[in-house]
Amino acid sequence: MATNPPAMADADTIVGSIDSSSASDGDEYVIADISADDAWLSMEAEDAPTLPAWR
Repeated sequence: MATNPPAMADADTIVGSIDSSSASDGDEYVIADISADDAWLSMEAEDAPTLPAWR
C-alpha cells in the first residue's frame, strides 16, 4: 500500500519502455512514473496491449 501517493502525476512523468535486459525469457514492457520512487509496473512485452487497443 502506498504511504504517500501523489494526488495526480503530470503526463510528462509517465513513461513506457521495452526492457530486453530482464532475467526472464523475454522482453518486458515497463510503465513508470519517473517523478516518484518505486512507481512502476511491468508485464511480458508479448502480453502488452497494442496501440490500436488503447484507443
